[in-house]
Amino acid sequence: KKVPMAALEGLNEHEKSELVCSLSALLCADSGVDVNDDNLKAVIKASGNKVADFWTPVFVSTVAKAEGVDKFCKPPGAGGGGGGGGGGGGVAAAAAPEAAPVEEEEEEIDMGGG
Repeated sequence: KKVPMAALEGLNEHEKSELVCSLSALLCADSGVDVNDDNLKAVIKASGNKVADFWTPVFVSTVAKAEGVDKFCKPPGAGGGGGGGGGGGGVAAAAAPEAAPVEEEEEEIDMGGG
């Protein structure tokens, strides 16, 4: 019995094909098999998905030019923004003075209109 992936719901055919091929390439690389046309097609078929014939060569070529999938996968903790701020500062936060908003004056520009 195949279980539908909620991640594929709401995607158009192009987006779904990209996602299916991307995940298939990652699966091949993680399993230690070559990311080639036959292996991608086998994974896609086994997953119960279908993509147009031109998709797998595109992904094989891209992964080959990048010399693997590592360039597409950042290590844990790499990139991204900073985490959310900590909890409330208690007394220290209450004692901090508020900065007064600074209003900037707008510069008038003569547009020569009259």
